[in-house]
Amino acid sequence: MCNPKLAVILATDTYPTIRPVLERWRRQTVREQIELVLVAPTEDAVGDGLAYRSEFASVKVVVDPVDDLSLARAAGIRAATAPFIFVGETHSFPEPAFAEVLLASFDGPWSAITPSFGNANPESLASWAAFLSDYGRWAQGLSPRELPEAPVYNAAYRRLLLTGLGDKLERALCQDDELWILLREGGHRAYFEPQARIDHANVARLGEWIRQRFLTGLLIASRRVRRWPLARRVLYAGGVFLIPAVLLSRTLPAAWKMARSGRLPWAAISVLVVGEFIKTAGEFAAYVGFSGDGAERAMHEYELHKLSYVGWVRPLAGSNPNEQPLGDTGD
Repeated sequence: MCNPKLAVILATDTYPTIRPVLERWRRQTVREQIELVLVAPTEDAVGDGLAYRSEFASVKVVVDPVDDLSLARAAGIRAATAPFIFVGETHSFPEPAFAEVLLASFDGPWSAITPSFGNANPESLASWAAFLSDYGRWAQGLSPRELPEAPVYNAAYRRLLLTGLGDKLERALCQDDELWILLREGGHRAYFEPQARIDHANVARLGEWIRQRFLTGLLIASRRVRRWPLARRVLYAGGVFLIPAVLLSRTLPAAWKMARSGRLPWAAISVLVVGEFIKTAGEFAAYVGFSGDGAERAMHEYELHKLSYVGWVRPLAGSNPNEQPLGDTGD
């Protein structure tokens, strides 16, 4: 086995939770260059994953309660040795050449490489709306380009850049803009590489989708207000009617392009608009003083066990049709 070049951080409660994703990483064309870092409450919880040590450059377990995914992922990053880091999720499925393309892209001046995203469960309009809101800016079919920022998760970063944040790393790994505030201050740059492709599963059940959209806005805004002065909080609460326009300005261009190409149902755009207003309601709740503590717990459940809320997940092209569906975690 060669020295690892890409560390993949996967935080989980049990092996079955990450089994579908781990199967995708096992299909990587350069899996022998991948250092797989499993963050779990105990080593026994992910013991089955250690059986694949011979397939990767290494497989290591970091013991962490995984009650807070930001803390767990930070622990995984600090335990990694590869020069590049990819923070994966329990519901993001890379295509076989994914890691190979990411590594080649770091030959440029970039501190972060963002892949292109596909919808892993495209049968639901709610799924499409969630996908566009969260990852539409980096959807498949868009052109390569420099980016003002990269997503916190499902993007590759230089390890020394992340570990160099010191005790700010945990906070930077939250679902917020903290990471790129810090990186822009240091002059770091991000690049969108559409040839690196990953499918992201999204909440599809309508009631859960409404709840998740609201909690997403509440959680993001509640983290912002912790570092904002009162005057700025009041300003954002008073200007809440402008937030949907800002959110839609980020998501509608990609949605329109995908719909025109036939890759997106036109009706999904209407659901996207509704979802952004729900997300705005969550933000407004945080700006006027509602606590995001409950949102933290609920979003932890969605992030860790999202495959329980998505229905059917698109299999990898060329996979065995008799294999267990990726949307079934086997629990």
